[in-house]
Amino acid sequence: MDASVKGQQGRQKHPPGLYLLFLTEMWERFSYYGMRALLTLYLTTALVSGGLGFEKTTAMSLYGFFTGAVYFTPLAGGYLSDRFLGRRYAITLGGIAMALGNFMLFAQHNQFGLYTGLALLIIGNGFFKPNISTLVGELYTDNDKRKDAAFTIFYMGINVGAFFAPLICGYLAEDLFKTTANGVVQYGYRYGFLAAAIGMVIGQILFNALGDRYLGDIGKRPVGKSEDPVAAAAAQAPLTKKDKQRTAVIIIITCFVVFFWAGFEQAGSSLTLYTDIFVDKHLFGWEVPTSWFQSLNPLFIVIFAPILSAFWVKLASSKRGDLSAPTKMGLGMVMLGIGYVILILAVMQTGSDENHIVTKANLLFIVLTYFMHTLGELFLSPVGLSMVSKLAPVKLASLLMGVWLASSGVANILGGKLAAFTQSLGYLEVFSLIGAVSMFMGLLLLLVSRMLVRMMD
Repeated sequence: MDASVKGQQGRQKHPPGLYLLFLTEMWERFSYYGMRALLTLYLTTALVSGGLGFEKTTAMSLYGFFTGAVYFTPLAGGYLSDRFLGRRYAITLGGIAMALGNFMLFAQHNQFGLYTGLALLIIGNGFFKPNISTLVGELYTDNDKRKDAAFTIFYMGINVGAFFAPLICGYLAEDLFKTTANGVVQYGYRYGFLAAAIGMVIGQILFNALGDRYLGDIGKRPVGKSEDPVAAAAAQAPLTKKDKQRTAVIIIITCFVVFFWAGFEQAGSSLTLYTDIFVDKHLFGWEVPTSWFQSLNPLFIVIFAPILSAFWVKLASSKRGDLSAPTKMGLGMVMLGIGYVILILAVMQTGSDENHIVTKANLLFIVLTYFMHTLGELFLSPVGLSMVSKLAPVKLASLLMGVWLASSGVANILGGKLAAFTQSLGYLEVFSLIGAVSMFMGLLLLLVSRMLVRMMD
């Protein structure tokens, strides 16, 4: 670790490198969530109106496959960066690929542009995602009590980008570049994708221009080729019994959180379509663009993440001590289930037949659903990132971060299938199933949390 970074750890302030990674991740997430906010609408809108005219069931399955694949490739990206590339180079490589992917979606309004663009986004995310999260962990020593708080601050960077992305990209697509010719509305989705590409480029310029100054030599070399003899030895050493137990804990909890993300990621597919069709989006005489609702989750995170971060620090300093990671994550899953209970109340009013809508739901139902999902996410996701960075053996750090992210991959593919079922089984049945399973798995995780904590120590 660079001496300047180590020196920062003796103080209570977070090292400045954290804020550079915050900005890099913020722009990458702007790029991703700007594209994601438009993807389902782009796929399902008629060709003449600026979309690709896919059937809703096909579009949601494709959406699920894409959002799943972007979380599988970090397994390969983490392995390659650990062994050959180094984390900093992998982040740059991934950023360039993702910028090109969004640019393809802008430049080619056809299926070739779609599949080429999505492929580049999938590959680029594999190099970028596991490595930037691992770099955050490397700014701190293993036992630094600021680590959970640091990952929560980093998580705010994700969500500052995710908040502005649907607003800006959605405004470009659904308002500024929306035109009407001969009574046919045409949306400017391609300009939303262009904005996403530009955001990715800005993030990479910042990361590469300021990396040496604020990160030192962290992440420049593959872990097995570190010039630090202690780090190099740790990377080559065989796994101990404790290493294996901690790795097992990461894998066990990863299996649990699949169920959380399958429910959470309905936001970009079934929840978007439900909001578009069944929710009264008028506010003071103005209709809120459907894509803007996806800014609710990051808005709530930006508001509540610093509060929760301060709470974790205060709790860690108390006599009782902080809640364990498995306990926090189990509570997060229960909160997701409560969010679906609120959503079910809306569906009971509106029904699931878009050709026969009984009444449109008040948009507060969607706001409250996203609020509960956000609280659940804050209890689960940044805590999980911190847990992986603490428990993962040095030689497997990026690979296991890739495993953690792969849980979202499985979940998104599963979520895509569940979203597609809303078109045949109905929203009430699918949302009820997701809520019930999330609550059950959360309670089960709470029951086994003590056993997992013993394996972690």
